[in-house]
Amino acid sequence: MSWIYQSWPWYVSGPLIAATMAALLFAGKNFGMSSNLRTVCAALGAGKSCDFFSFNWRDQRWNLFVIVGAIIGGFIAMQLLSNNPVPKINSDVVTELQQKGFESAGTTYLPTELFSKEALSSFKTIAILLIGGFLVGFGARYAGGCTSGHAISGLSNLQLPSLIAVTGFFIGGLIMIYLIFPMLF
Repeated sequence: MSWIYQSWPWYVSGPLIAATMAALLFAGKNFGMSSNLRTVCAALGAGKSCDFFSFNWRDQRWNLFVIVGAIIGGFIAMQLLSNNPVPKINSDVVTELQQKGFESAGTTYLPTELFSKEALSSFKTIAILLIGGFLVGFGARYAGGCTSGHAISGLSNLQLPSLIAVTGFFIGGLIMIYLIFPMLF
């Protein structure tokens, strides 16, 4: 069981992802997590008030198992298959984050300065989480999919819009970490 506690090398995980994408391609299916939100909303009746959700969601029912699998798999991995839930972060990054006020860097799974009950009493923290969540949701809709859909499914199907979206994701990440993050913290 010790092999399951560690990261899998690229030569194992890469072919597994490729095999999954090949199976989806031959089945005529597309993978993406953000499309599941649309499917859930359509299943719950949102199509009555918004045309975007008015489609035959039953055709996408298979993709809902991806959400269920991600939730169950994440729970199992965290609770049963993880001997240390704290991610390994480069010591230089830990030092830099601690200098910016993230004292929990390198000791917790999520920074308690943003994701704790005490942090939710801060207007700044709530604003960051709400604005960030809105921007992620808006960006996924505007880009026609999320990072997993474009980077895994779209690129494996050689779709130019996915290449453009993934390039935009990387540029946005660089802008965030080098320009916006220093201004916020």
